[in-house]
Amino acid sequence: MSTATATARPGAVLADLLPASRVRDVALVVGGAVLTGLAAQLSVPVPGSPVPVTGQTFAALLVGTTLGARRGFLSLALYAVAGVAGVPWFAQGASGAGMVSFGYVLGMLLASALVGALARRGADRSPLRMAGTMILGEAVVYAVGVPYLALAAHLSASQAVAAGLTPFLIGDALKAALAMGVLPTAWKLVNKR
Repeated sequence: MSTATATARPGAVLADLLPASRVRDVALVVGGAVLTGLAAQLSVPVPGSPVPVTGQTFAALLVGTTLGARRGFLSLALYAVAGVAGVPWFAQGASGAGMVSFGYVLGMLLASALVGALARRGADRSPLRMAGTMILGEAVVYAVGVPYLALAAHLSASQAVAAGLTPFLIGDALKAALAMGVLPTAWKLVNKR
């Protein structure tokens, strides 16, 4: 299959530009999980919050967008299951489901599927649509992560928002801006071939 054929096909995501096979799909799913685990190690503690700033959410949304909903979800599911089983690749080298921030990992599962589905509809082709896609994905992560944090850390709703949402908004805006440039530019480069 030529690159021109793959880009002209409606519903394609960047991963679809690679020759189709089960081996490709398995490698992409495993690679997405590993990328997310590595990005989680880029971790900076936030004063007053049990949740650090990491590259994990950006990687999870990037994986979903580039792989599509099914492979993105499977990749984040592998990441979550392996982390619960003991692979120390959650933020700050943690593993297991007992962390107060585990809800964010669960939110990433859903968010990767959402952004992957939106990418199949062309949301990764323009900067504004990509920014909206990232913001929706991040909203899903927070919609699961913040209530989980409140329950797991015995915080009120306002305390959970203050500790698990507010300190991360500027970083999330920067991640959305980065994605706005990277993915639409990747498509432009591919379409020039």
